[in-house]
Amino acid sequence: MTKATWTISDLSKEFDITPRTIRFYEDHGILNPARDGNKRIYVARDRTRLRLALRGKRLGFTLSAIRELVDMYEGPRDTVPQLKHYLSILETQRASLAQQRVDLEETLAEIAQQQRQCEILLKSKK
Repeated sequence: MTKATWTISDLSKEFDITPRTIRFYEDHGILNPARDGNKRIYVARDRTRLRLALRGKRLGFTLSAIRELVDMYEGPRDTVPQLKHYLSILETQRASLAQQRVDLEETLAEIAQQQRQCEILLKSKK
C-alpha cells in the first residue's frame, strides 16, 4: 500500500486557498512537507495540520494559538488535560469575541448618533 501524498496545488484546490497561504503555514512551522527538488510533497499529517490551522484561523485564533493547538493534536489524543486546555483556549477566544461585539455595538451606536446630529444640522441649514 502506498502512502497518499498531495502537491501544493492539490491542497490549494481542496481547501480553496492560495499556495502562498500554504507556504505561510510552512514558514511558521505548522507544515513541514518533504521535498523532491523544488517540489513539495505533503503527507496525511500535513493535510490534517493544514485543516486544523485553517479551522483555528476561522475561529479567530492567533498564529501562536493555532500552532499550539496543531501541536497538541500530535500528542496523545483525547486526554483530559488536552481537552481542558482546549476548552480554556475556546473560552478565552469566546470572551474576546464577545467583548469585540460589545465594542462594535457601542461604536455603531455612536456612529448612528453622530449621523443623526449631522442630519439635524443639515436640515437646519436649508
